[in-house]
Amino acid sequence: MFDILAMIKSAGPVSQLVMVLLLVLSLGSWKVIIQKSFQIRRAKRHSNSFLNLFRNSNKFLEVKEACRDHLYSPEAGLFLAGFSELNYQLKYQNPGDPGKPKIRNLEAIARVLDRAKIVEVGRFEKTLNFLATTAGAAPFVGLFGTVWGVIDAFQRIGVQKTASLVAVAPGISEALIATAAGLAVAIPALWGYNHYVNKIRSLSAEIEDFTLEFLGIVERNFS
Repeated sequence: MFDILAMIKSAGPVSQLVMVLLLVLSLGSWKVIIQKSFQIRRAKRHSNSFLNLFRNSNKFLEVKEACRDHLYSPEAGLFLAGFSELNYQLKYQNPGDPGKPKIRNLEAIARVLDRAKIVEVGRFEKTLNFLATTAGAAPFVGLFGTVWGVIDAFQRIGVQKTASLVAVAPGISEALIATAAGLAVAIPALWGYNHYVNKIRSLSAEIEDFTLEFLGIVERNFS
């Protein structure tokens, strides 16, 4: 059984630097993966609770007050944005019309919701680029370490003036560890990126559904 740590310690400074860089990328990737897991779970929990309240309440003011308890729900963020524009339009409606409160422009509310949706989805997409970068770059970083290690191994062969397997094998083994390490870093990062892109796509669809639901309520009651 070979000792990976011993092989890394005996490698050249460039190969060791490559391994340190891969370690940093790996730690960063797992940090993003774990943070995204907590972020999305928390958002799901808050959203389910908020939507249940939203659909069972007859008063927007009551829903607005509840938003402070659902800070991690993207739908709550959309509601606050839409409610703000709705309240503005109702507040400055025609003072000479004593009838039912009416909005002036439903499209303006829709635009506000679209902007809020971009902000909310952006919160979930933040730091995902790090996973994509790691997944793309780590194999090449590892390959660079391997190539450099092979070059170093052949230089040792030249110094020792022998090409026997005993002389070549240790250097080649040290070099190939960098490639293996690069793949070990890239695979979880690639999985994490694809996994959370799909999760965010699902959340985005739910946000879009809520947008249409909110606009439908506004249109029925204030137009």
